[in-house]
Amino acid sequence: MSTQALPDIRKTILVHAPLQKVWEAVSTPEGLAAWFMPGNLQPVAGHEFILEAGPFGQSPCKVLEVEPEKRLSFAWGKDWTLTFELVQQGDQVEFTLIHSGWTAEQLTEFGEPHELVRGRMDGGWSGIVKKLSAFLEG
Repeated sequence: MSTQALPDIRKTILVHAPLQKVWEAVSTPEGLAAWFMPGNLQPVAGHEFILEAGPFGQSPCKVLEVEPEKRLSFAWGKDWTLTFELVQQGDQVEFTLIHSGWTAEQLTEFGEPHELVRGRMDGGWSGIVKKLSAFLEG
């Protein structure tokens, strides 16, 4: 049976904040908890950590790639990869979130089809990146 990949979720925003502040918001436990979810992330390749996903319990994660102030990528749960990319744009930072690993016929660890969850999370990420912007610019 062949599996069909679904498109990545991509959300890009421009943030009026210093690059260092944006990096800290996406690469530290305190920063991540302020706009996404609590966890014990450390920006070190190979670091294994937990995200506290509320009603979904604890999600195991592993840092895959770290380029300070540019890119952080980690495996999230059994299927997904989450990547944060930062690009200085004058006095602003372009922040892009990429949620990849979607497959049409696959189920999440909670038994829901990726297609269903992807649609829900696509909308959810729109709100979450707004929370990041509000946190950084507030």
